[in-house]
Amino acid sequence: MPAGLKVGANRRLAGEDVRAGSIVLPAGRRLAAQHVALAAAIGLTALDVFRRVRVALFSTGDEIVEPGDDLPPAGVFDANRHLLGVLLRKLGADVTDLGILADEPKTLAKAIRSAATGHDLVLTTGGVSTGEADHVRSTVEQIGKLVFWRVAIKPGRPVAMGVIPGGKSGHAAAFVGLPGNPVAVFVTFARVVRPLLLRLAGAEPSPLVALPVRAAFAYKKKTGRREYVRVALKAAADGAIDAVKHAQDGAGVITSLTETDGLVELAEDITAVEPGTMVGFLSYAVLTGG
Repeated sequence: MPAGLKVGANRRLAGEDVRAGSIVLPAGRRLAAQHVALAAAIGLTALDVFRRVRVALFSTGDEIVEPGDDLPPAGVFDANRHLLGVLLRKLGADVTDLGILADEPKTLAKAIRSAATGHDLVLTTGGVSTGEADHVRSTVEQIGKLVFWRVAIKPGRPVAMGVIPGGKSGHAAAFVGLPGNPVAVFVTFARVVRPLLLRLAGAEPSPLVALPVRAAFAYKKKTGRREYVRVALKAAADGAIDAVKHAQDGAGVITSLTETDGLVELAEDITAVEPGTMVGFLSYAVLTGG
């Protein structure tokens, strides 16, 4: 035998990868490239999958203006609808963009009721807080069923979830009303809409695993509320990974998302963070990954 070779080396044993009778792709598994490769490796030419989730998407607010149109005084270009469109399509959803709706109860009711027919999820932004022009929540209560309103997180407290009847089709649609501020929209999409969308698609949402990093900032928060702090990651001189908090906390500051790497998640029982504290980090890639 040539030198350097051992008896039994350079073999691929039958069953070393997949044993006969085993389940290789359980129901609820979201298919990635490696899963398709495994299916091909055992000789499959087709897999049973769920169809794409159909999502109706629109923004609400008299002050909201489509990018490219003239911006009136006190007007705001619509960033939320475009943010959500990208996030939804990244998760494989079939999106119907219904544009911008005014803060008018009858208009909202007609649009939401119509959108529920032919869609699995109706997703809106704005109009779910407690202002005089916030009519989305009350509209859902009138035409469907409100499941909950407001969650103990920051940013993103005013979130509404409900069920809207689908008219003659008999097909009910899920409804989620997100806040109006873009950062709150991003956070609530990741923590509320994403798991719902995956469930509607037949997938088993896997829990988000926060990675330990070292806080390079001091922070105080209220008990009983989960908070998400936007941070950038930096390699420290001692080899540790430091989380550097963005200078601006505002829920309307979109650059706080573009200039950071993810969110530090602070649980309800935490009231303060000091520099050097180990905290849990969720990357934007994990939060929005398809």
